[in-house]
Amino acid sequence: MPTTADVMSELVRLPVQRTGERMAELATVLRLSGGLHTINGRIALEAELHTPQSVQRVRKDLMELYGVRAEAKQLPPTSVRPGSPQFLVRVLDGETLARQLGLMDQRRRPIRGLPNRVTTGDAGELAAALRGAFLSRGKITPPGRTVSLEITCPSSETSMALVGAASRIGIDAKGREIRGVAKLLVRDGESIGELLGAMGAVRSREAWDELRKARETRATANRLVNFDDANLRRSAQASVAACARVERALEILGESVPEHLNYAGQLRLSNREASLDELGARAVPPLTKDAIAGRIRRLLAMADKAADEQGIPNTEASIPDVLDQIDSI
Repeated sequence: MPTTADVMSELVRLPVQRTGERMAELATVLRLSGGLHTINGRIALEAELHTPQSVQRVRKDLMELYGVRAEAKQLPPTSVRPGSPQFLVRVLDGETLARQLGLMDQRRRPIRGLPNRVTTGDAGELAAALRGAFLSRGKITPPGRTVSLEITCPSSETSMALVGAASRIGIDAKGREIRGVAKLLVRDGESIGELLGAMGAVRSREAWDELRKARETRATANRLVNFDDANLRRSAQASVAACARVERALEILGESVPEHLNYAGQLRLSNREASLDELGARAVPPLTKDAIAGRIRRLLAMADKAADEQGIPNTEASIPDVLDQIDSI
C-alpha cells in the first residue's frame, strides 16, 4: 500500500536529465513550499521542505542550474507541528534567481500562479511540475471507502495552473477550496495511478494499481454475493407463498378440482424448492415450464373464483403476513 512517504521517497530519488524538466520541478517546489521575503532590504527566496533528501535535491538543482548556493537548516522542534515541513532552504540574494525562475514579475511582485514557462512547457516539463508540487505539499490516501491525491497550494491561481498542467497530459484533476485552502484534487483511482506514473513514481503506481484492482475485485464479488443472496431470499419467499396458495386452492375446490390441475398442484407441493423448469421435468409425461405454470395459474384462478362465490377467504389470504407483498405464480 503506497503511502505519501513512499511516493515522496521514490520521487526524490528519481534522476532527471533534461534541464527543462529540472527547472520546472525546481520552480514549482519553490513556488508551493516557500515564498519571497525581504530581509535587511534584500529579497530572500525561502522554501520549507519535509525531508533531508528534498533539501539536498533542491540545493543541488540550485547550484547546478543557476550557480546559487543555498543555506539549509532544520527548524526548531517547538515550531513544527506533526506532518509539517521540518527544514528551511534560503537564498538570501534571491531577486535575480526569482526572476530567472519566473517567480517574480517585471514590477518585482511575486506571481500568484505558476511561472509561464512551466505552464506552457512540454509533457515532460508539465509532469516535472506536478512532481515538484507533490514533493512540496502532496498527500495520497490509499484505496478504501474514499481515495484521493491532493496537493495544497498557496493560491487558487496556483491550483488552477496545476489542474491545467494535469489536463494537458491527460489526467483528470479538479481545483477546490476547502476551509479556505486551495487544493488540487484527484479522486478517481485510475487517474491517481496515471498521475503517479507521469510523475515518475513507477513502483508506487504498480503497488497502487494492484491494490485498487484487488479492492475493485473484492467489491464486485461482494456485490455478486449480495445479489445472489437477495435472489435466493426472494426465490424462497416466492416458493413459500406459491405453496401456501396452492394448498388453499386444493382445500377450497376439494373433489371438484380437475385432475390435471390437481396433479400440477400436488407436484408443486411435493417439490417446494423446485423451479418451474424442474417441476415440468418431473411431471409424467414431462411438461414445459409454461405448461406447468399455466396449470397452476388456472388452479389458483378457479379456487379464487369459487371462494368469491362462497364468500370465504381466497388463496391470497393464506400467504403469511411477511410475504403478502410477494407476487407468486
